[in-house]
Amino acid sequence: MTAAQTLAIDVRGLAKQFGDKRAVDGIDIAVPQGEVWGFLGPNGSGKTTTIRMLCGLLKPDAGEGTCLGHDFRRESEAIKRKTGYMTQHFSFWTDLSIRENLEFTARIYRLPDRRKMVDEALARLGLAGRQHQLAGGLSGGWKQRMALAACMLHRPDLLLLDEPTAGVDPKARRDFWDQIHALSDEGLTVLVSTHYMDEAERCDRIVYINVGRIVARGTVADVIAQSGLVTFVIEGANARELAPHLRGLDGVESVAFFGAALHVSGHDAHKLETALAPLHSRDGLSVQRARPSLEDVFIQLQQESRGEA
Repeated sequence: MTAAQTLAIDVRGLAKQFGDKRAVDGIDIAVPQGEVWGFLGPNGSGKTTTIRMLCGLLKPDAGEGTCLGHDFRRESEAIKRKTGYMTQHFSFWTDLSIRENLEFTARIYRLPDRRKMVDEALARLGLAGRQHQLAGGLSGGWKQRMALAACMLHRPDLLLLDEPTAGVDPKARRDFWDQIHALSDEGLTVLVSTHYMDEAERCDRIVYINVGRIVARGTVADVIAQSGLVTFVIEGANARELAPHLRGLDGVESVAFFGAALHVSGHDAHKLETALAPLHSRDGLSVQRARPSLEDVFIQLQQESRGEA
């Protein structure tokens, strides 16, 4: 981030507790305007709670800073008017058509020239041909498009997306991300939580959160490099059958299936090489050191965080 970049989100020490559970524990996050950031972490890690605090839907217990230039604790109403929030679960009216849902949303925002703005949203998201279909009869991908259109009706400066593509087919996910990057090119800032590694790799930067704390952040390349992880890929006949025998060997910290291959990872390259050395002599088996994937790092961070918890 350069000194000249304006921060759309700039909060420090964000915290929230529910009873005995510390859902968010001292999170600092600074997102430059116009960037797309990915929010990663296992279920229950604090992603949704953080997003809801940023957009003013949930009052934080601690923290300070700004969102879209407004104090995120004292000026939540102003932030809501400039933010689009897409929830994890479809939350529109299933017995209304696409157009009726958008028109109702436009009335909630008290938008001027509502018909024109709804027409523009329908055209932009490719919904015009389906505008009279009932929302309840749409596939996951079309529901997602409608929800995004509704979030964009009031032309927000910030878009907060909570696992927006869960349960959506790959083609619909790709189309969705094309839309997100087109909006980002126009200056929109996007913070999106996701479990999909291919989606995380489409983001300018990623933040990995677990047990309410940020444990890694940066570009995908930065996060992989900072992990210090070493990965070997084992391919060939019956490679997958080796997994039970590799787990627990000195230096082997994780064994993960990737199709017909195994990714074997750890932090000590010498120990890993020693553990895998007997496999080199097996016919039809390939053991090669490779750059860790983001998923390798994700699995490792999750295991480490689970151990700390």
